[in-house]
Amino acid sequence: MAPPAFILPSEGLEITHSLSILNAMLDLRGGASKKRRKGGSRTASLHGTNKKTATGRRVVSGSKKEEKKSALGEQFSKYKDIMPLTRIYITLVGVVTGLSIVLGEEMTQGLLALDPVRLIYGLELWRPFTAAAFLGPPSIGWLMSAYYLFEYGSALERQYGSAQHLLFLFSQIVLLSGFSIFFGQPFFGSSIITSMLHVLSRLMPTQKVKWLIFTVPYWALPYGLMAADVLQDGNAANALPHVLGILTGHFYFFHKFVWPKLGGEEWLTAPGIITRLLDPDARDKAKNAANSALRSRKRKKGRKLGGK
Repeated sequence: MAPPAFILPSEGLEITHSLSILNAMLDLRGGASKKRRKGGSRTASLHGTNKKTATGRRVVSGSKKEEKKSALGEQFSKYKDIMPLTRIYITLVGVVTGLSIVLGEEMTQGLLALDPVRLIYGLELWRPFTAAAFLGPPSIGWLMSAYYLFEYGSALERQYGSAQHLLFLFSQIVLLSGFSIFFGQPFFGSSIITSMLHVLSRLMPTQKVKWLIFTVPYWALPYGLMAADVLQDGNAANALPHVLGILTGHFYFFHKFVWPKLGGEEWLTAPGIITRLLDPDARDKAKNAANSALRSRKRKKGRKLGGK
């Protein structure tokens, strides 16, 4: 049996001193020690923080959310910048299109189409408005019609004011409801778009505009849209909504702009109460225009008297 090994006191002091030096070197290098083991590893401390990473991903995800919010805010601001009546009309088109998708074709015809029996005897008074707002199922043609509605409706409303544009839309809905009942047309949204385009084209008929790859005078643009719809489906019946829109649009244009110049009464004018509600600045603009006209006349008269 081997004799037990004894460690001298001097040797124990040397071992303790070397261990302390080793721990100090490990602390300087950032290695693991008993204290670090108690507190956890460095990797654990990185993942244990409140959704923070070494690459700063939290900041990037926050910026993406801010970009999405800003994009939605920009779209909403663009929507608010649309002329008020045109904005309401486009919103109604979206609502009616969504209902048609949910209800299906048969239910859409039964609830939203222009039915004279249900309109008159059932007092379903929403039918002329839904018939004016339905542009068909979602398709490329639907997108083009919605764009035309936004473009031509905004131009008319910006040119003559919201009050006069409301009178225009009301006259078109009344006239097209009668024509559509007579010809058996359940919807007439495309007819209203054609009537808007016809009125704009008659205001500046000789102006050259770009349509597809052609340059045509403005007055020919409604007929170009009618020809495009007929050729697209190869059906001559597609011309009827455009013809009705041209007729009702010309009725408005004649009685609003031509008949008063011939000495007739200008009866297609928005009432004062509607003008005050929808165009509060229109009265002030009219007063300013009248005052400027009077001032210019006084100046001309003063010049004549001075010249004498």
